[in-house]
Amino acid sequence: MKAAGAERPSPVRIAMWSGPRNLSTAMMRAFGNRPDCAVVDEPFYAAFLRLSGADHPMRAEILAAQENDWRKVAATLLGPPPGGRALFYQKHMTHHMLPEIGRAWMSACRHAFLIRRPERVLASYAAKRETVGLADIGFVQQEELFDRAADLLGEAPAVVDADRILADPAGVLARLCGRLGIAFDERMLAWPAGPRASDGIWAAHWYDAVNRSTGFAPTAPPPRLEDPALRAVAVAAMPIYERLSGYAIG
Repeated sequence: MKAAGAERPSPVRIAMWSGPRNLSTAMMRAFGNRPDCAVVDEPFYAAFLRLSGADHPMRAEILAAQENDWRKVAATLLGPPPGGRALFYQKHMTHHMLPEIGRAWMSACRHAFLIRRPERVLASYAAKRETVGLADIGFVQQEELFDRAADLLGEAPAVVDADRILADPAGVLARLCGRLGIAFDERMLAWPAGPRASDGIWAAHWYDAVNRSTGFAPTAPPPRLEDPALRAVAVAAMPIYERLSGYAIG
């Protein structure tokens, strides 16, 4: 029996680092379907928009809806998880982490990195925005954050490849949970269709496919990039993808 007045265990904060169009929202759905887990969706998005001046879809709405002082965002991430849950899953976009945004808060988290072949990322991203460069898809920033997390942990953090998740959701997610020091829950494998209250306001532009989903769909054949500019971005991103894929959970 728990002694009267005993403190509750500290929550487990999981920082999942991904670029855009990388199965990141489906992964958030998987963790969010656990009854012991609260999720937060791209908490630094508005701070990134304010600091960078980037012209993203729904820019004004995002700035109005979300805290855009990165220091206050970081304090929230270090605070109690919503609903007092034991797990606090934080879906982070690597390209949001500008140099001006501090990193000290990362020491309180367990880190994992979600990767995807750059041609798949670019084919999906280009369907939503007219122009895309290397900085937009977050590969360079992901490598920097990977190295920082490795320094904090003293070893390489967990890496999950989107294609491997789609090929074996139960196996890869179970091994990911093991790396994060938490129990696997089979409820991560399927979820109800539709939006969530925890989704960012930008869901109206980006989440149409995931809102129709009820689980991880089989992987599709790799796309062919017809645009030479997109192919050049893919070539530039590939060495980073190949490096991180060497650490991917099988």
